[in-house]
Amino acid sequence: MRVGKDLVAAAATPMVLGILSDGESYGYAILQRIADLSDGQLEWSDGMLYPLLHRLERLGQVEASWGSSPTGRPRKHYRLSPAGTAALAEHRRQWSVVNDALQRIWSSRGGSFAPAGA
Repeated sequence: MRVGKDLVAAAATPMVLGILSDGESYGYAILQRIADLSDGQLEWSDGMLYPLLHRLERLGQVEASWGSSPTGRPRKHYRLSPAGTAALAEHRRQWSVVNDALQRIWSSRGGSFAPAGA
């Protein structure tokens, strides 16, 4: 199954903020965590993650600092800021509303996903 770009884009910010709420991380580890959490159904590229991290940094929701990897190469580490914690809480409230509405829609159809009138 392929998850559509629109849905992936809509979920990107709360997913990254949620991952960073578990603690500081770096790009590759974030990409791996997304793949793990989705059982491999979501595979993001660097080109998707890093612009999002930079935007979250500009918004003050994520803070970054340089560290080094075990091999000694420089590695940028990201952590949630207080503003990011507040933004994550708001995303959780919004996604809860969306999830509840979808569950009601799907359960009202008796689990059937056939087009109406079919």
